[in-house]
Amino acid sequence: MGFMDFFKSSWGVHPDDHKRPAADVTARRIPVPPRVYIPFSQHVGAPARPRVVVGQHVLKGECIAEAQGNISAPIHASTSGKVTAIGEITAPHPSGLPILAVTIDSDGDDSWIATEPIHDPFALAPADLARKVAEAGVVGLGGATFPSAVKLALGLRSRITQLIINGSECEPYLSCDDRLMRDSPDGIIGGIRIMLHATGAKEALVGIEDNKPEAIAAMRKAAAPYSEIRICPVPARYPMGSDRQLILELAGKEVPSDARAADVGVIVHNVGTAFATRQAIYEGRPLVSRLMTLNGGAMANPGNYEILVGTMVSDLIAFSGGYKGEAARLIMGGPMMGSVIPHAHVPVVKGTAGILAFTATEVAEEDARNCIRCGSCIRACPMGLLPLEMVNNIRADKLDGAEQLGLGDCISCGCCSYVCPSRIPLVQYFTHAKGQLWAQERSKLRNESTKKLAVRRTERIERETREKAEAAAKRKADKAAAAAAAAAKKETTGA
Repeated sequence: MGFMDFFKSSWGVHPDDHKRPAADVTARRIPVPPRVYIPFSQHVGAPARPRVVVGQHVLKGECIAEAQGNISAPIHASTSGKVTAIGEITAPHPSGLPILAVTIDSDGDDSWIATEPIHDPFALAPADLARKVAEAGVVGLGGATFPSAVKLALGLRSRITQLIINGSECEPYLSCDDRLMRDSPDGIIGGIRIMLHATGAKEALVGIEDNKPEAIAAMRKAAAPYSEIRICPVPARYPMGSDRQLILELAGKEVPSDARAADVGVIVHNVGTAFATRQAIYEGRPLVSRLMTLNGGAMANPGNYEILVGTMVSDLIAFSGGYKGEAARLIMGGPMMGSVIPHAHVPVVKGTAGILAFTATEVAEEDARNCIRCGSCIRACPMGLLPLEMVNNIRADKLDGAEQLGLGDCISCGCCSYVCPSRIPLVQYFTHAKGQLWAQERSKLRNESTKKLAVRRTERIERETREKAEAAAKRKADKAAAAAAAAAKKETTGA
């Protein structure tokens, strides 16, 4: 067995998935809430720029904020109603810091704008398809929230040969992708075909963990007419859903640490993103809702629900039946890579795959103990890093040493912390160190910018001083020449 074969078979962890009964319950739709709060930043890149004013009436799907720059995405109204505020709300983030959002009071009609469906997307040029997807505000729904149109446009420029569709959904408790594949496989396949045309890729490999047999069967049936789309069961192992792991598993390609997937001829999209792409093209509908999981021991009715973007977490929990007992912790996303939110008065956004309400028993934590040098963290790391050595460097305030050991390659999956018998919060150290390095880099860039400004100021002052001196010398010379000319003229006249 070669090193790569050994590495492929040894990384990751196998946590209890806790996906049922939520995964097996028919998906339901949450009613339109009385009010939605829609943040202008729901994607990687620059926040969208508001294009509505307080008091304006908007329709569902109407663009309320436009993209800024190359890496950005527009934001659309998720229901019809009146814009009642544009201001700060609590961000759906552990920090609880404010974020700019628009508040829409629903009129109860949920009336759509007039849409422009495209009946034959394969008659369009790839660039036109990417533009339509961009206008619909589609972003990666697997959690990364990278603007999808940017990836589609990158396809032709980078000569992409393979499109990988991520249906692994390896995070415990989450099952919205599983449910979507079971209920809407034709929609996902339709989106994949559009993505193939837009990127120029020759084949699509759909990776689905083998603990989802119903999803695999439904997707195989939907993909049967299309030989360019293959459904590929992969081992149920966390974090199989990480792009680099899925590329290695399905395409047999290793993405270098300093490269992107496109550099090895691959682009990765989520099944939810494919479904949203189909809606954007065939139905002309922007991304204003998504399927997401409500789960956890404190949730009264675990399941998957279609949620409007901007719905308050408190509203969706109430609509779904509330809690059974006390919720000790709320998590947006999965338990391994999700974020603890400060309270339920925050909105769901495009990238929200789930809301987990955990009981005190589920969040019980043990105090960290001394490392026993067992090496479990090394075996579990999907990136082949040395977690303990990196932590030792971080503890000694040697961030450069941790960086040299591959800190930048850490995907914060939490496998090392999960397997550590001493319960050392390894991933928290890495997150802290990355933040410190980022702050140092920002400070360095700021200092360099300040130095450049100082140099330019000095050069400007020297130039202005030189120009003033030259002007004064010229005036003096001109004055002397004029005096000499006057004297010569006087002498001539006197003569």
